[in-house]
Amino acid sequence: MTEAPPGVEGGSPPAGTHAHGTAPTAPGSAPLARWLFAALVVACLAAFLLTQRLKHTPTAVQELDMTPFFSPFPSGHLKRAAISFKLEHAESVTVTIIDSAGDTVATLVRDHRLPRYRTFSLRWNGHRGAPRRYVYARTRHGLPTVTPEDDGALAPAGEYRVRIALSHHSPVYSTQSVTLVAP
Repeated sequence: MTEAPPGVEGGSPPAGTHAHGTAPTAPGSAPLARWLFAALVVACLAAFLLTQRLKHTPTAVQELDMTPFFSPFPSGHLKRAAISFKLEHAESVTVTIIDSAGDTVATLVRDHRLPRYRTFSLRWNGHRGAPRRYVYARTRHGLPTVTPEDDGALAPAGEYRVRIALSHHSPVYSTQSVTLVAP
């Protein structure tokens, strides 16, 4: 009987294994493993490229921004919530304010035609309902602003989101909210 190398008990490997302790492979399995590995590498590369393309595909509504909080009361510092965005394509939009249940609280504009890649700015005064008229003005930076004026009751304090319904796309909901703060 031959002596085992240091660290290995016994003199010969167990039956059914090679001298270095691995099980023998079935004939023809090495090319299958290489093919499978190559297919996985190609699939991972395709998934990476698709993800990169999706990240750089412009969305229908771009640069949606809004005031995080406002207080339309006489003692409030910010009396109106500012909402602004751009569109990838010229379209008609309906912009509404929705509550946490998804119900419409106020309609700011309905079927308003917007050009592409131009910032559209709105102001919400915290009132419920549809506007009876619009006030057009400019911000201190010179951007045109539309302020819908309505006589509806004041919405209760809480968090609200913006829904932008487009004529040729699915509605877009803001991920951030605007909070109406009570005095």
